[in-house]
Amino acid sequence: MDLEPIRRGFAEFVGTFALVFVGAGAIIVSVTTYGPIFQSPQAGALSAISFGLLAVAFAYGVTAAVMMSAVGHISGGHFNPAVTLAFVLTRRIAPLLALVYWLMQFAAAAAAALLLRWIFPEDTRNAVTLGAPNVAATIDHWKAIVIEAILTFFLVWVFFATAADPRGAFKQIAGLAVGLTIVIDVLLGGPLTGAALNPARAFGPELVQNHWTDAWVWYGGPFAGAAIAALIYEFLYLSPLRPILPVGPGESGLVEPAPGEAAVE
Repeated sequence: MDLEPIRRGFAEFVGTFALVFVGAGAIIVSVTTYGPIFQSPQAGALSAISFGLLAVAFAYGVTAAVMMSAVGHISGGHFNPAVTLAFVLTRRIAPLLALVYWLMQFAAAAAAALLLRWIFPEDTRNAVTLGAPNVAATIDHWKAIVIEAILTFFLVWVFFATAADPRGAFKQIAGLAVGLTIVIDVLLGGPLTGAALNPARAFGPELVQNHWTDAWVWYGGPFAGAAIAALIYEFLYLSPLRPILPVGPGESGLVEPAPGEAAVE
């Protein structure tokens, strides 16, 4: 039995668990400490909202940077079903391995949300729907899905440029670059859509809290943005496509490298 997909999948589980646990948990803690952070500032409340938004943005982004740097050499450090879809569409990961990743990512998100539900009292977690993202009252659903798509486009574009492109420098800067992209995305999108950028990040709190209002925004937006970014980057900078290796006994699911290139996951 080939254990390589499971080993890679478990790395995805740990990374996604950390991302949801810290990302959603930071929202709960920040609201408890500073008050509402994803709402239009009221008179005299700007400072508290700014500190809370910065705390959430850096908690989410730094966690992604740390975990990607820690296990990127094992699984690629996706921690995001939209990123995995981007790799499937560009034939940079085998479909069976991608399925393992998706199962692990969504399971980790649910497990992290369950732990948050156990840690925080009911009133605290209900005040922010356990950290589940929400659409601001000032924008409609279509604007929200476009915002999520654009912000995820940035994320996947940077991911491909630093981690998937064989000319990039994965070991040196990929984790930092992706993490900082999440930070700037949350600073803009947090007050508008919650800036989940990640279907698993939305799914865990939504499932455990049973909060599905506008849920399609955080699935349609990130999947669309990730697909567009990946296909454009692939076409402009990484084509022609090379065949993938299937996952089987003794096989890893990596793309067969061209001469002089490292294997790309």
